Order: sequence, then structure tokens, then C-alpha cells
Amino acid sequence: MTLLPVRDAIARILDGVTATDAEPVDLLRARGRTLASPVAAKLTQPPFDVSSMDGYAVAAGDVSTVPAELDCIGDSAAGRRFPGALSAGQCVRIFTGAPIPDGADAVVIQEDTAADGNRITIRETAKLNQNIRGRGIDFHTGDVLLAEGRILDARAITLAASMAHATLPCRRPPKVAILATGDELVLPGTQPGPDQIVCSNSYGLAALVEGAGGVAQVLGIAKDTRESLVEKIALANGADILVTTGGASVGDHDLVAPALQSAGMTLDFWKIAMRPGKPMMFGRLGTQRVLGLPGNPVSSMICGRLFLVPLIRRMLGHGDVLDQPAVAVVTTGIDANGPRAHYMRAQIEPSHDGRPRVTPVISQDSSLVSPLAAASCLIVRDIGQPAAKAGDEVSILMLDF
Repeated sequence: MTLLPVRDAIARILDGVTATDAEPVDLLRARGRTLASPVAAKLTQPPFDVSSMDGYAVAAGDVSTVPAELDCIGDSAAGRRFPGALSAGQCVRIFTGAPIPDGADAVVIQEDTAADGNRITIRETAKLNQNIRGRGIDFHTGDVLLAEGRILDARAITLAASMAHATLPCRRPPKVAILATGDELVLPGTQPGPDQIVCSNSYGLAALVEGAGGVAQVLGIAKDTRESLVEKIALANGADILVTTGGASVGDHDLVAPALQSAGMTLDFWKIAMRPGKPMMFGRLGTQRVLGLPGNPVSSMICGRLFLVPLIRRMLGHGDVLDQPAVAVVTTGIDANGPRAHYMRAQIEPSHDGRPRVTPVISQDSSLVSPLAAASCLIVRDIGQPAAKAGDEVSILMLDF
């Protein structure tokens, strides 16, 4: 099977993907969720003219010449409006957020007045609507203010609450089942045997899934037997996506693909023209999408960043699911690239001229986790790209997991 270019692999993974169903989500649990449909205001905000300052509500015509003396006939506070109306020569004590009384069309701030009992001296003129927030200045009933696909943050949730929504229609988070494979693996917290290592892929991928808006289901570790693999794969029933790590190559012990095919998976492609991450496969198991990632932790996480994250985003109904590479200046020379796209771990730092600087980490070995943790971005080297020298611009993709 020929190596598939990265862009073609992404296109085939995303082909035909539909968004998950909508479900109502309480505002207190909506942070990070994705809106399934536009959200319109249920009311007008503010619902009436309100004062933006503490002072006195007046008719602007009564204070066109100052000093002007007015009779204070009451007060208006937030949640408790003045019940009457102003006549000529009258004013109302008013507080921030309080409704503007009938007959008033301006507010004079307290600092520009003097009080002698109920007799108020106005020392500064006031323009029409001065210090008044007009009804509907923020939004009106029916205004669509949150678009479908919006990822809900604190600002969006504040707006939704102001629009009188207690729940919001959100996409169901895609359920992603994660299965590590290999006799050599043990769970964190377990003492490895003499020929074993600690499994890290499942935990990194689970964090990646949750960060992208999905729900991770870690299935544990399958042994290198057909029976163990089939048993663990069955646990992923109901998941939108099944991710396996390890066993995706062509060795005698690489049983993942045969086990998945025996469970009904249709293999779409296998092997990608990239490094790290060449032995990655993709298939469909009924309506479930299956990503078979390499066992090396760096390969697994980079493949997750490039292929799994866009798949989750598409299931959440996002329009633009791919992050476009940015540009940075490389601080050291890079050799010419070969027949596979190279995703080099690198560290980025700002500079005084606004052009970020990027330096590859010392080791690009796909089994080493510490250089990955130290990296902040990937330098993206296209197939056959010529050598770069220090000071050249290179494409980068941020690591946000």
C-alpha cells in the first residue's frame, strides 16, 4: 500500500462525518461546549431606560440654565422605580441601574449638585439622554447573538444568561474509546516487569480528546492475542470514535488490524507519508470511525493532533476544523526533507521584531516523551522541501495539548 499524503488522509478521515445530536445543557455546565444552533435573545436588554450614574433624574430643559433649583419628589433605585412622573421644576434622586422616571430625559451626576433638604441645586447643565442607557442599547428580543458552532466560554455564557436562557442547545460531545495494545505495557502506578514499560499514550490521548471537546473512555490495555483484542474492541460499542495505539505495523505481533477487521471494520487506508506517524491506519466499523495510531508516544500524540482533533471538531459541527500553519524564523539550520512530511518538535519564543523564533528540540526520536513535553510547536517540513538555514522562515503548527 502506497504512502498517503497527510492532506489526503485528513480529507478521507473527515469525509462524510456528520455532527452529533443536540442536547440541552444547563448554563452552569456549558463551558467548553459547542452550540448546536443559533441563540436569540428572549428579551430586550436593558428592558427600560436606566441611569448609568448616581445623581438626579431631571428634564434637560429645566437645567438649560444653571444654577437651577428643583424640588426632589422621591427616589428611584435598581429594582424599585419611582412610581410617579416629573412635572416642571421637579427631579428624582436616582441610583445606578435604576429606571428613569417618566418625565425625565437626563441624569445630572451627584457631584454636580447640592442638596438642602428636598431642594436641589443643579450646578451643571445636562444634555438630552445624558447618563442614560437607553432601552435595548445592548440587544432586542429576537436578536441572534450567539452563532451555531460557537464554543462557549465565560463571555458567551454571560451573554446567554443576559438573554434569559437557562439552558443552551449543545452538540453531544463525541465519545472516543481509547485502547492501548501490547504485552510490554503496564498501567501507571504498576511496577513494570523486566521487559515492560509504562503506558502513557492512553492518558495523553484522553487529555487531547477532552481538550478538543470530546469525552474519553479509556479501555485499558489489550494483550497481543486475537482474543484479548476482540474482547477489548467490543467494549468500544457505542463510541463515535475508536482509537487504538500500537500494533499498527507489519510485524508478526501486530494483530490490531486483523482483529478490527474480524469485528467488521472496513480498512480505508494504512500508512501515511509523514514522520513521525507513518504506520497509522483508518477505517470504519459500522458508524464508528477507527484510528489506529502508532505505539511510540510522540507518533501517537502528533497523529492525534493532526487527525483525531479535526475529526472531533467536525463531529461537534465546527466549520473550519484545521489549524493553518503560522510562520516563524528558525534559529538553526535544518536538513533537506525526504519523501515524508516531517513534523519536528520545536520550541518557540517571541522576539522584539514581532517575528517569533523557533528552535528544534535536540532529539526528534519518536519514542522520547520529555522532548515532546518541552516543545511548544511543530516545524512542518513538506515532502522534498529543501534545506533551511538559520534566519529562514518555516511553517509551524502550535502544540496546544
